[in-house]
Amino acid sequence: MAEVGGRNVLVIIGAGGMGLFIARRLGSGRTVFLADYSQAMLEKAEQTLRSEGHTVSTISMDVSSYDAVQKTAQASAALGAIDAIVHTAGVAPGASNSRQIYTIDLLGTANVIDAFLPVISSGTSLVCIASMAGSMIPISLELEKHLATAPRNQLLQHKDIVLSEEIEAAGVAYAVAKRGNQLRVQAAAVPYGKKGARVNSVSPGVISTALAQAQLDTPAGENMRAMIAMSAVKRIGTPDDIANAVAFLASRESSLISGIDLLVDGGAVAGRKWPEA
Repeated sequence: MAEVGGRNVLVIIGAGGMGLFIARRLGSGRTVFLADYSQAMLEKAEQTLRSEGHTVSTISMDVSSYDAVQKTAQASAALGAIDAIVHTAGVAPGASNSRQIYTIDLLGTANVIDAFLPVISSGTSLVCIASMAGSMIPISLELEKHLATAPRNQLLQHKDIVLSEEIEAAGVAYAVAKRGNQLRVQAAAVPYGKKGARVNSVSPGVISTALAQAQLDTPAGENMRAMIAMSAVKRIGTPDDIANAVAFLASRESSLISGIDLLVDGGAVAGRKWPEA
């Protein structure tokens, strides 16, 4: 079993279903520092974790605001040395427009990577939750470089990043944003490495969360079922599948791994690319 060891602070950004599963998986014996935009979500997650014996601290945070994320980073560091940061906060295309997706999913991840760099130390691991969607969209090398290296305050300033209020543009925006997460993590590996820290991303496939189960009965569910059908293992993923992947990347057992994206999709991306290989 992969064990996160040594330090006493686990930062979870996003207190929803996935964040809560990961907090349970990694939080034993640590101070779990939860950050979320929703105060109601924070209170619910805090109550749940405390009832299970965890030590919990919380902060309300808008991930799209660098100042707010920086405040969160500083507050978490004040609690002790940071062992792991897991960034799960984000929005999905079904209920969000492209402006919201780029601002929260793309810029928000850049904010987390940049804001925590000054407060990490040797052994810290940052894991960002991306998506298999980021591995499915073809984009230009020029856009890839922009997503990976553009200064944070210029990240959304690109001709291919359309900040629209239309829901119809959300699907492409989500895939581009998640590809940006993967690339931003790659570009951050060396700066994090200079401090003895690591940064990676995990890209889930179709995971059986409450939101996903609700979507299975909607038009979006048809695509989800198709992705499962074309995958190698032919099953929906569980939150434990993602929590286990995060636990590995946050552990000493992955000490040589940094700057990578770990696809936890049951082979859906592979099956889509090579259906009859």
